Amino acid sequence: MNDQKSLGIILIVFAIFLIIIVSSLKVNLDEQGAFLCEIVESDPTLDMEECPAHKNNSPSWLIMIAFGISFLIFASGIYLTTVQKKSKKKVDLSNLNEDEQKLIGLIKENEGSMYQSDLIKELDISKVQLTRILDKLENKKVIERKRRGMANLVVLK
Repeated sequence: MNDQKSLGIILIVFAIFLIIIVSSLKVNLDEQGAFLCEIVESDPTLDMEECPAHKNNSPSWLIMIAFGISFLIFASGIYLTTVQKKSKKKVDLSNLNEDEQKLIGLIKENEGSMYQSDLIKELDISKVQLTRILDKLENKKVIERKRRGMANLVVLK
């Protein structure tokens, strides 16, 4: 299992744990509030507006924020476990001919990309020959040509 999925699973477990804790805290606060309201209601000298459970609503906002953060962590975990990160595929260079291997080696030496005109100069071959080699490599999904103005940038996939 890769690191991304492991982190996603850890986040999901942590979020579920947080949601359980915050839910139990919310239930406990609601029970305390109901108890206080019953006491205030049973005492004829007190008005319901004096109930301490109705005066202080800040814990309920904090609990809602905690629920929101928990669900964001949960969603992040789901995202990390389901979305695959792009991995560079290994290309089998053994089935490439000598010219194709030279071209790939040259592009690798130049950090994975080169202009087509520079390849012509470096390999000392004609435009037609290079175009044919690049067509083959593009069909094999080894390289990709990107248009840059009047020039082509050849990039390893």
